[in-house]
Amino acid sequence: MVASDQLSRSFAALADPTRRAILERLAAGDAGVVELAKASTLTQPAITKHLKVLERAGLIRRARDGQRRPAHLQLDGLAPVDTWLRHAHAEWSDRFDRLEAHLAAQTESTTNEEAPDA
Repeated sequence: MVASDQLSRSFAALADPTRRAILERLAAGDAGVVELAKASTLTQPAITKHLKVLERAGLIRRARDGQRRPAHLQLDGLAPVDTWLRHAHAEWSDRFDRLEAHLAAQTESTTNEEAPDA
């Protein structure tokens, strides 16, 4: 499956623990491939591949600083994920509330049927 929309690219990028670790590191400040590789067991080419996935997902941007291309966290890249999660949370909360009410009504109905008449 090819992730063609922004939300799918974001979730695909976030699915990998290495990329999540890179994002956590970038939350502390910009970093280049060399810096990220030093803090990891991965090679520089492997880090570069992860950065490309994050960049295509809109979660980071990279700029030129002489020979260096530091990566910068793009918080607005998480907006589609945040929107989707908020919607899903609201939808599932509503469904669970309705299920809870239904089960409570079923329990009450069953309890009333079992109670002896006085």
